[in-house]
Amino acid sequence: MAPPAAGGAEVEAGGRQQGQQEQQGVGKMLTGIIRVAVFWYFASKFFSPKRSPTEPSHQISNFFQRGEPLDMWLYLSEKEKFNDFGGSPVWHETNIPYAVWNVEGTRTLSMKYHPSEALKHNGSLYAHVFFARSGYPPDPNFPEYEPYAAFGQTYPVVTYLPRSKADKKKSLLGNSKDSIDGEDVSEVVDDAQADNKEDGPVEWISYWKPNMTINLVDDFTRYSINAVPPNIAPHLNIEPSQGNYYPTVFFNEFWLLRDKLIPINETVNELPLHLEVGPISMTKWQLFLQMDQSFQIHRTYGSMLEGEADELKRVFLEGNPYLLAVTMVVSVLHSIFDFLAFKNDIQFWNKNKSMEGLSAKSVIVNFICQLIVFLYLLDNETSWMILASSGVGCCIEFWKIGKAMHIEIDRSGKIPMLRFRDRESYAKNKTKEYDDLAMKYLSYILFLLVACFSVYSLKYERHRSWYSWILSSLTSCVYMFGFIMMCPQLFINYKLHSVAHLPWRQMTYKFLNTIIDDLFAFVIKMPTLHRLSVFRDDIIFLIYVYQRWIYPVDKKRVNEFGFAGEDDQATSSPDAIEQKEDEKKTN
Repeated sequence: MAPPAAGGAEVEAGGRQQGQQEQQGVGKMLTGIIRVAVFWYFASKFFSPKRSPTEPSHQISNFFQRGEPLDMWLYLSEKEKFNDFGGSPVWHETNIPYAVWNVEGTRTLSMKYHPSEALKHNGSLYAHVFFARSGYPPDPNFPEYEPYAAFGQTYPVVTYLPRSKADKKKSLLGNSKDSIDGEDVSEVVDDAQADNKEDGPVEWISYWKPNMTINLVDDFTRYSINAVPPNIAPHLNIEPSQGNYYPTVFFNEFWLLRDKLIPINETVNELPLHLEVGPISMTKWQLFLQMDQSFQIHRTYGSMLEGEADELKRVFLEGNPYLLAVTMVVSVLHSIFDFLAFKNDIQFWNKNKSMEGLSAKSVIVNFICQLIVFLYLLDNETSWMILASSGVGCCIEFWKIGKAMHIEIDRSGKIPMLRFRDRESYAKNKTKEYDDLAMKYLSYILFLLVACFSVYSLKYERHRSWYSWILSSLTSCVYMFGFIMMCPQLFINYKLHSVAHLPWRQMTYKFLNTIIDDLFAFVIKMPTLHRLSVFRDDIIFLIYVYQRWIYPVDKKRVNEFGFAGEDDQATSSPDAIEQKEDEKKTN
């Protein structure tokens, strides 16, 4: 049974809300990876081993010259070691100009391969590629064979990857949903079986690589024998007797994404294979190597999950280059504004002397929302960098509670408990009364929205456990209805006819980030309902700006540091001001 249209739209909007944040994080992650790759590249250039003056100045060079015609043979064999040159190659090309960037220098072939029974049952298959000067054979048994005129490389066409983890989510209401859709029944049964086998051995399956790009590196550098750059040395094919090197054969699978791989099983009778041979520049080759190393470093340190590298590559493959450049620039600006807003928020609450005009309830609710998001990320597979960022934000929000209220430890019972007490500057004026009134009506709306969404999620969605259901429901509500948390402060401003107590510098940076989010709403594909919901924060900030315009600054009104404008005018000496700030205690 299909879910209701309106509810489905809300769920889609909530899911896309989180998806939009992930899209915005793509630019930040991409910037960091490129930075690591560039740093690694220049470090290898400037810090490569230096030849001492006493060492001989012997240099090695490429056996072949630019434009020299080459013949190519490609064999497919289930054996890693190949010597069966008597068979017919699956691909043969002649007179390929080496390192020449024209139509003749690039050749392509598309074919169908029929796997053997051994290959269907987790067998292996290798591509053996041989190059030789035109007129020379690649077979060492031929009389015309010239060892300095032929070279080759082996490449596995089949790779082995662990089977993707089964979705362990299930309907928490039993067969209420499964009885309607027969396919869902088997899926839930499979999930239960996967849970029982979770501690068992990992199942590996074979995947077919449908694209094979063979690149000959455009490299004619004369290297000192003891000073080959460390990022190039492992890939050089050096002939031991003369010391010179053959052209580097690079099997380029940088753009081969995992979702393009084809699983091999008993039912597969035909597999597509697209072959391409051509040159690649030295810079581009090293960039691919450094990017792969950068991805590996990020995965090793937990800052990138498995599969995120493919998502970044997909941005390059499927995205508009101008849009990609704009996204990177905007992401950098977003990060800068986030840092400035964070810095000014800390400064404001660190120097704040009075809670008059500020909503203490909103500070508590913000901490609860941040804690919910942190627990949700902890319950799902998330990189440690995102977890650390969310955890630090959660600690900051708790620290702000200590600045907004008195936190005491109640040791009267058997278990020490935290007790929160309002500050005098907050309780002795109308701020607390207006804050309680705003949160009273707001809580009715929030409880109703959370309850309705949780019931809908329980009935129509699948979860791993009741704990996951609670966290996902609360997190979705935080993403969808989090902007409502700003409404109590608007109500307090309206009742006090003042906005002088607000951290306007921090709010300005947040407003700039909101404008950037509006830009992402146009450039990122998303439902219309969610695109409209992106502008909800703009409405709140515009109301703040309107309140600042209609409520001019009153110099008799106490500011966020506990001083009035008239006090500043009466006290002209900077030393007197500093002394007054030290003497004034936080209420």
